[in-house]
Amino acid sequence: MTNSLSTYAKDNRGRVILLFLLFLMALYEFYSVGLSGMAVVCMIPLLIAGIYFAFEHKMTLFWLIFIINYIIMGLNRYIELPLPITAVTILPQSILLMACIIDIRDKNKANYLSLMLFAITIWILYMLLQIFNRTCDLPISMGTWFQNFVFWGIAFILAYYIVTILFQKPERIMTWFRCWAYLAIIASFWAWRQQVFGWDNTEYAWLMAEGARTHLIGGSIRYFSFFSDAANFGCSIAASAIVFYILAITTIVKKDKILFLISALCCTEGFFLSGTRTALACFIVGVALYVVLSKSFKIAIPVAILGAIFFFILAFTQIGQGNMQIRRMRSAFNKDDASANVRDVNKAALKKYLRDAPFGLGLNIDEGKVPANHKYKIVYQTSNDSTYVFLWQRAGIVGAILFAIVNGIILLGGIYIIFVKLKNKVCIGIASGCCCAFVAIQVGGYANHILLQYPNLLLYYGGMTMVYLLPGIENDFNSYIKQLYDEQEEKKRLKLEKKLASRV
Repeated sequence: MTNSLSTYAKDNRGRVILLFLLFLMALYEFYSVGLSGMAVVCMIPLLIAGIYFAFEHKMTLFWLIFIINYIIMGLNRYIELPLPITAVTILPQSILLMACIIDIRDKNKANYLSLMLFAITIWILYMLLQIFNRTCDLPISMGTWFQNFVFWGIAFILAYYIVTILFQKPERIMTWFRCWAYLAIIASFWAWRQQVFGWDNTEYAWLMAEGARTHLIGGSIRYFSFFSDAANFGCSIAASAIVFYILAITTIVKKDKILFLISALCCTEGFFLSGTRTALACFIVGVALYVVLSKSFKIAIPVAILGAIFFFILAFTQIGQGNMQIRRMRSAFNKDDASANVRDVNKAALKKYLRDAPFGLGLNIDEGKVPANHKYKIVYQTSNDSTYVFLWQRAGIVGAILFAIVNGIILLGGIYIIFVKLKNKVCIGIASGCCCAFVAIQVGGYANHILLQYPNLLLYYGGMTMVYLLPGIENDFNSYIKQLYDEQEEKKRLKLEKKLASRV
């Protein structure tokens, strides 16, 4: 054993010296900083390995990020992650983007510029300016600002450029939606499991510690699957349902139609299980936009009739009142609903305090260190209940309106692409699904603090990035769809021949 170690040391002297130096550095950090400092040093080899993996297996790393992004909130309940959740997702995305940029083979930089990038850039510049916000007249925390800037700014750029660089092939775009469909089915199944078999020990402990107030309401139970909470699950899965219904209508590949339809039905059941009334609004608004985008009376008339019947049943009848999820959805039409009134009271209170803070209280303040007697302490203590109200508190009415304008620009640019630039039915279906889901999740963000929760940012802003990609790869999509169609027809022909031969 000693001889083998000696031989390895001689043959790999550089590696041995480097590992020894890292070991000494880890000991020094443990002595001077503690276990956290030692852990950071010990992770350096993992970081180097991750960079190497990113360069060699970019798509594999992306799919790993995609899956982790979807399940990480549930995963965090079961295991203690070594890093903050943001770091677990943003760091691999940053490494992947670096690898993608270095390895770009397409020199046509025009492919990477769009109206969506322009809108995101405006928002990021506003986030940068927030570092100078001294509304609270408190010491600026660069760490707090940077953490907020990464999640509220850099994350948009990462999603945009990663998708732009990696998804310029039709087969990858379709794989994106298939993977999303499978994950949505699993999420819906997980909520069904909670309803039928009850919560496991970890979920029950979380519910009793944090979630009981918002998940056990007046005899109704709101199921949250493995998302952060029922509101996030309900709104996200409702937006997903819209995507998959549209793809099931517009795709021409039979197995994809079946997958997307199954996923859409599971998602529909999922958002009812969530008991989130806003999820119903998300779904209705998304479907309404698709009626406009489809430009088809064959779609508009039956959808309008079914929607009217659905609305009438919920708003003016007691059908299904024995089901707690239906009762919860029906309360959305109750003007005297207590929880809705509480939100209105909170907004009225915030309006008084934020009248003197048009740019918000800032993203650069450590909220936990605001003195109890400070003028704006109550603003931090008041529940925001909404992504846009959260932005109103931190970035001001200017920031909230700017964020809405940025999202409006992204959406209108996508709609313009659907109406003017795209001709292929499948491409139009993909673009329509992404736009309808995007507007649905915006509705969710207006009523609940879910818009940039996991997994929504990557799913819906990444989906809108694909809309902007489609005009440039539509010809490739035509060839890809034709190939899939020909393969499908060939399988039908062979199956028919085999069936006829068996009869002889």
